[in-house]
Amino acid sequence: MNAGTDKWWVGVLALVIAVVGGFSVHFMSNSNSAPAPEPNTTTTATAAPNPEAPVTPAVATAPPVSSDYQRVRYDPIHFKPAIDKATDADCLKCHQEVLDTNTRDASPAGLNKTDTLAWYQTLNTYEGEQMTFHQRHLTAPFIKKVANMSCTTCHQGNDPRDEVSGTAVDTQADLTMRKMVDPNTCLMCHGQFPYQVMGLPGPWHESAGAFQNNCLLCHAVIRTNRHKVNFLNAAGIEQEGVANSDSCYGCHGGRAWYRTSFPYPRHAWAGAGATVPDWAKDRPTESDLRFLIEGSKP
Repeated sequence: MNAGTDKWWVGVLALVIAVVGGFSVHFMSNSNSAPAPEPNTTTTATAAPNPEAPVTPAVATAPPVSSDYQRVRYDPIHFKPAIDKATDADCLKCHQEVLDTNTRDASPAGLNKTDTLAWYQTLNTYEGEQMTFHQRHLTAPFIKKVANMSCTTCHQGNDPRDEVSGTAVDTQADLTMRKMVDPNTCLMCHGQFPYQVMGLPGPWHESAGAFQNNCLLCHAVIRTNRHKVNFLNAAGIEQEGVANSDSCYGCHGGRAWYRTSFPYPRHAWAGAGATVPDWAKDRPTESDLRFLIEGSKP
């Protein structure tokens, strides 16, 4: 290119730079907040502080409850050891819906709940209309008579990351894979009736007549050291058992979810003797520590 062409390109480049630069300055000035007003040159008199005026102390405000779902999931209350001290009020601060949500008025197929019985209503110890799972275990009239259930009776923490133990050094031990509750906890009240080791000819609904439909006909003197754990009301159970053996059968086969029975600890009782039957030789002689009335749970 000759000198005239070079000058032409230099002029074009200078024009482009000027246009782009001006546009950038205009854009940045518009994108910022409005310009500050001119300073007020008027002097305002400031009153001198009164040394005799009372001093108002600063009020400390509690930090707001986090609404971050992930932070809440990993709150220490969901893990050991904090969960052992958690009260129902602590749990229901965030989980109140488990008690406030009610059963459907009708099934998806249109069957009204007042026209049918749920499986848990088939025993005559159940009172009232159908209730949800958590309502039956925490607020139902019958459960209040025979038990002292709390949220932590069943829920003992969970690992939100993997829902299983052993995947990291800080994982809570003894978790049941992919379950919020250890099934053995449920099995304590929802196992089969173990008539095979009780000297009965068959299940209770078949052999109850031979024993006057009265569990205490035998258990007034056999296995008398029972129900002494912190999630049961031992005195209430004994009282209900005298009035109606369905109160006993309800938790010993009448509401069975499982095909097996729970291997209850075989506590010593007066007159038991030293002989232990073969079926009981591998059983513990004390309840789980966390269920002991003298245990760690207040």
